[in-house]
Amino acid sequence: MQPIDYSWCIQYLEKHGRQTFGLHFTIDEGDYPVVHRLIAYFLRHEAESTRLGIDLNKGLLVTGPVGCGKSSLMTLLRTIPHPPHQFTIRPCRDVSFELLEDGYKVINRYSKLSYNSHGPRIYCFDDLGAEQNLKYFGNECNVMAEILLSRYELFVSQHMLTHITTNLQATELESGYGNRVRSRLREQLNLVAFAKTSRDKRGQVKAV
Repeated sequence: MQPIDYSWCIQYLEKHGRQTFGLHFTIDEGDYPVVHRLIAYFLRHEAESTRLGIDLNKGLLVTGPVGCGKSSLMTLLRTIPHPPHQFTIRPCRDVSFELLEDGYKVINRYSKLSYNSHGPRIYCFDDLGAEQNLKYFGNECNVMAEILLSRYELFVSQHMLTHITTNLQATELESGYGNRVRSRLREQLNLVAFAKTSRDKRGQVKAV
């Protein structure tokens, strides 16, 4: 494999970030280690991923404080030339509200095995924890918990990947979704965490 210029890759993401989110978009130097890990993953750079402790057979759990840029980066990483796989970003709030319109079919929609030209369809569930538990015909349902449990089974049997962004810490994930979900997320996702001190960029960049 040819050497990868990670500095060029970060500049590439910044350029597309300005085109997408506005001229004030920047990637803070303090966030470079996180972005470096994400680039290594999406470029399938095996040697660097191994050095960083990233398992290329797993998905990503991207965590960090509100406004640090998780959603924006995941959006921009889809623009990397010749990515190994495509993924669809769905806000967890939107997925949860689909329960009101479509009922329990929404769980099957995001947890069934479906394919695109690159293999099993991959979703990035954005902002896990921002959604609400909703009632359908009087029954309360934690939609995202059910979807994540089902997708874990397909990860084990069919290697179907899932990516997640969230502001929640591990104990908050367990409190909101239960120990079973937390345990399965640990098995199928690489943790990529922004520093707690990463600044809130919402004041400068839209849709971060």
